[in-house]
Amino acid sequence: MSLARGRTTKRTREPTIALINVVFLMLVFFMVAGSIAPPLSRDVRLVEAAGLGRAAPPDALVLMSDGTLRHRGAEVADPIAWFAKSGRPEARLVPDRAAQAARLVEIAAALRREGATRVLIVTERGLR
Repeated sequence: MSLARGRTTKRTREPTIALINVVFLMLVFFMVAGSIAPPLSRDVRLVEAAGLGRAAPPDALVLMSDGTLRHRGAEVADPIAWFAKSGRPEARLVPDRAAQAARLVEIAAALRREGATRVLIVTERGLR
């Protein structure tokens, strides 16, 4: 067996451009495929709760500090009619920090009586 001396094999460079293209295409895909929830009103300050998970409320009923209810910026007079129209088995409530707890409990109880399987209260996650 003879070994050819002086003959060296060249290392081929890795095609990094292809990797960059794949990463860029994935970025574009997730930007297009991802859903962006509409922002809450600037007047709403969320309740703080440490150690709980955070989920964006896509279809939530917002309880303002003065006791009024809003859904996607429009005022809601009757939470029962709103729940019946939503067609969902559960309801999400986003209370303002200054909202009265009695009003929140009243709305949650009414939604449960109407048939909501769960009433979820959306709060701000504590960063401690």
